[in-house]
Amino acid sequence: MSTPATANVARIQPAHPVLRRLILFVLLFSLLLVSASGLTALLERLFGLGTALVSDDVAGLARALAFTLFGAPLTVLLWSIVWRKLDVGAERASVAWGLYVTVVYVVSLLVSTSALLAAATSFIGRPEPQWQSPLSVGLVWAAIWFCHRLMWKHPLKGPLRLADVPGILGSAYGLLLGMFAAAAALGGLFDVAIRGFTSLVPDVDPWWQSVLRSLAWSAGGGLVWWLHWYRGGTRRLRTTLADVVLLGSGIFIPGIAALGGAGISAFVLLRLAFDRNDPQAELLAPLAPAMGAALAGALVWRYHRVAGRRRSLAGRRAAALVTSGIALAAAASGLGVIVNALLAGLVSPLAGDGTRTLLLGGLSSLLVGFPVWWQSWRPLDRPRSVDAAGSARRAYLIVFFGISAAVSIAALLVIGYRLFEFLLGDASGGSLVDRVRAPIGLLAAAGLVAGYHFALWRRERALTPDIPRISHITLVTGEPGGLPRIIAKASGAKVTVWKRADGGSEAPSETGPAAELAERVARALSGVTARHVLLVVGPGTGPETRLEVIPLSEPS
Repeated sequence: MSTPATANVARIQPAHPVLRRLILFVLLFSLLLVSASGLTALLERLFGLGTALVSDDVAGLARALAFTLFGAPLTVLLWSIVWRKLDVGAERASVAWGLYVTVVYVVSLLVSTSALLAAATSFIGRPEPQWQSPLSVGLVWAAIWFCHRLMWKHPLKGPLRLADVPGILGSAYGLLLGMFAAAAALGGLFDVAIRGFTSLVPDVDPWWQSVLRSLAWSAGGGLVWWLHWYRGGTRRLRTTLADVVLLGSGIFIPGIAALGGAGISAFVLLRLAFDRNDPQAELLAPLAPAMGAALAGALVWRYHRVAGRRRSLAGRRAAALVTSGIALAAAASGLGVIVNALLAGLVSPLAGDGTRTLLLGGLSSLLVGFPVWWQSWRPLDRPRSVDAAGSARRAYLIVFFGISAAVSIAALLVIGYRLFEFLLGDASGGSLVDRVRAPIGLLAAAGLVAGYHFALWRRERALTPDIPRISHITLVTGEPGGLPRIIAKASGAKVTVWKRADGGSEAPSETGPAAELAERVARALSGVTARHVLLVVGPGTGPETRLEVIPLSEPS
């Protein structure tokens, strides 16, 4: 017979392995950082043999030797202990092991690629390249990355939890690194094509050097992306995390880069046509980087839109919603700026230095954002059923309504503050229109977005049939065990337990037979629309357990 003390010990014991693994992996990661620091310092001194090995930095050399000669053996020793323990299934399936491999893999990938690329590009156009330090860091962390990649891919001891995370994060990192570096390279080429070999900054490196460095970084990022996306099979993953990271790195960030670059390019072209107050070289300065960002972002964006067509319907809908959200934000901000500029024309000539520039900036944002929003959102193709609308669309409507409503409230508060400030005689802020035109523009754009999405939400809410949901389940069984908790979690209803006087069935645990019984209960409750249900379980055990679902009417 168990006592309260033994019961408490039984409840406490499962926490011990978790705490032990946490301490073990944190210690291993700390020792790894110490050893890597020492090896990096020694390699840097070895590569710089042109000077004395010790030089004047005796403390630095002593620290490097201590970190290497003491830290590295301790790291290997602790790693061997961890590696032997992975023969036990519980250790390999622990979250701590998967988290450790993920963190070290991603950190070592970031550090090694950036350091090696920095060492390689230091030779481009540099009479005395400073390659020793980045090469030392790159080699040490590349070795760490390679070792942990072998651990991650090990067929018998690789992590079972979070096993897909290193590949997903690695592909996202390589994609974004390659995209931003390609945007910089394209920007340099476009700048030469647009403005020639001149530059606003004197005494800088020749244009081809910066372009070549950016191309090297882009090639490195592309290699990392290919290694994980194609060779590692990340593109075939259909998990929730893979879809979320794909939306972020393949749709959201490239979409912002593409629309932002296109908007700035349109702004520069509009200024060249209607607002030539500044020198032409200064007007053209933002055009080349914007075109590079727009082209690189559009290519990545387009690739993942096409690749996403092979994914689930929910993933395709989410990609379209993300695209629509980015474009809507650009169009709404442009509309607000246009209202701001038009109000400014009431107190100053429209052709003024700042007002015309402000108006062209709003027009460029609206001209770029609105067509993309129209194409991705398709406002004329309204869903006619709940399945056609989808839960992601309803969540999108709620989110945009909430954000725009909050912005509208904030703009109203600012307008009220400016109004009272003017009425109380503060003369430092100019006329009343000058004080309130910016928040009025914000209010007009946010209010329009909030009203449109609220109206759509109300319309699509009417498509959802008003089906009563089960709110209360009266469970009649023998020994309930963990069954009420599982049923409440699966149905979301309140569960009241009545024990059978004749015993009924044996007490189930929360795994095994109870889990199978819960699946049977979920199937039995799937078509029930009553708010209160009587659920009779038993007699019988295992698959022979009898189930009876009785919908109850509301009391008259």
